[in-house]
Amino acid sequence: MKNILIIFGTRPEAIKMAPLIKEFEKHNDVFNISVCVTAQHREMLDQVLNLFEIKPDFDLDIMKQNQNLYDITSSILLKMKNILIKSKPDIVLVHGDTTTSFVASLAAFYQKIDVAHIEAGLRTHNIYSPWPEEANRRLTSCIAKYHFSPTLSSKKNLINENIKEESIVVTGNTVIDALFLILNKIKQNRKLKEKITLKLKTQNLKLSDDKKIILVTGHRRENFGEGFVNICEALKMIALNNPQVDIIYPLHLNPNVRKPVNKILSNIPNVYLIEPLEYESFVYLMSKSYIILTDSGGIQEEAPSLGKPVLVMRNTTERPEALKSKTVKLVGTRKELIVKEISHLLNSLKVYESMSKVLNPYGDGHACARIVKFIKNEIS
Repeated sequence: MKNILIIFGTRPEAIKMAPLIKEFEKHNDVFNISVCVTAQHREMLDQVLNLFEIKPDFDLDIMKQNQNLYDITSSILLKMKNILIKSKPDIVLVHGDTTTSFVASLAAFYQKIDVAHIEAGLRTHNIYSPWPEEANRRLTSCIAKYHFSPTLSSKKNLINENIKEESIVVTGNTVIDALFLILNKIKQNRKLKEKITLKLKTQNLKLSDDKKIILVTGHRRENFGEGFVNICEALKMIALNNPQVDIIYPLHLNPNVRKPVNKILSNIPNVYLIEPLEYESFVYLMSKSYIILTDSGGIQEEAPSLGKPVLVMRNTTERPEALKSKTVKLVGTRKELIVKEISHLLNSLKVYESMSKVLNPYGDGHACARIVKFIKNEIS
C-alpha cells in the first residue's frame, strides 16, 4: 500500500483535483489517499469540496484578510512540515501554478519526498505574466519528479527546459473530467437542475432563451487598477449598446475586483453583478452563455467543450493550443478591442461559428485515469 498525499488550496485547483481524488479512490487496494487543503481560498474552496463530497484529512486554514504572497508562502511552508512528517507520503501531488503548489512542492523537497505535478509545462515565457503563476509553475517543475502535461506543447516546453522525456506523460486536462462529471450530473438529475435555476433566481437572474448571455469572470492581479477600469468601461458600452444582451458577472471576493466593478457597472439594467457561484451552477451558466469573457486559465479549457467562444482579458496565455485551434482570442484590457471583438461575435454568425465549432484541444475526459495508471505502474 502506497501513501499518496494530494495538496491544493484554491477553488480552481480543487475543481481539477476532485476527479483525480475520485479516480484514486477506485484503487484503494493499492493506494492510501490523504487530502490536504491549505485554504489559500476558503469559502470558494469549501463550495467545491462539498460538491464533490471531499473531506480533507488536513486543513491548514491559512486564509486571512488582506493576506499577501509573503503571508501565504511562509504560512504554508511552516505548516506543511508537520503534515508531511505525520502522513509519511510516498509521493505528493500538486496542481498547476498556485502559491500552494510551489510551496507544497518545496516543503516536500525539504523532506526528500517525490512530487508529481498535475497540469505541468504550461508557459507564457514571461515571468511576470501571469504573476505570480508563471514563476510558481516553473519553480514547481524544477522540483517535481513526475510531470503530467495536458498537451503535447506543454510537454515540449518541459523538454526544452531539460526535463527528461520519460518523466513526462501527456494526459489531457483533468478539468475536462470535472466538467463532464458535473454536466452528466445535471443532465441526469432533474431536481438538481431545478435547484440550480432556483439558486440563480435568488441572485435575481432570470435566464431567458430570448437573450444572449455574456458571462464574465475576472480576478488576475496584473489587471488590478487601470486594467479592471478598462474592462468595466468596455462592458458598460456593450451593455448600453445591446439591450437585448444580458451580461452576468459573478464577482470575485477580492476588493480590488469588486470596487471598480461595482462603481462602474452597478445600476445598468442588463448587467447582473452576482456573488460567486458554486461550480455546478457556474457550469450550468456556462452552458447557457453565448460568449465568455475571462482572465481565467481553466475556462479557456472548459468552454470549448461547450462550444462557447472565449475572449481572454490578458496579453499572454499559457494555453497556446486554444489560440491555435481558434476557440480563444486574446483581447487584453484595451477597452476598444474588447468592445470590437464582442461586437463581432454578437453580430456575425460566421465569426461566431469559426470559434464555437471546434474540437476541444484539452482532452477527452479521461486524464485522471491516465495519471492514476502511470503512478500505479511507477510506484506500486
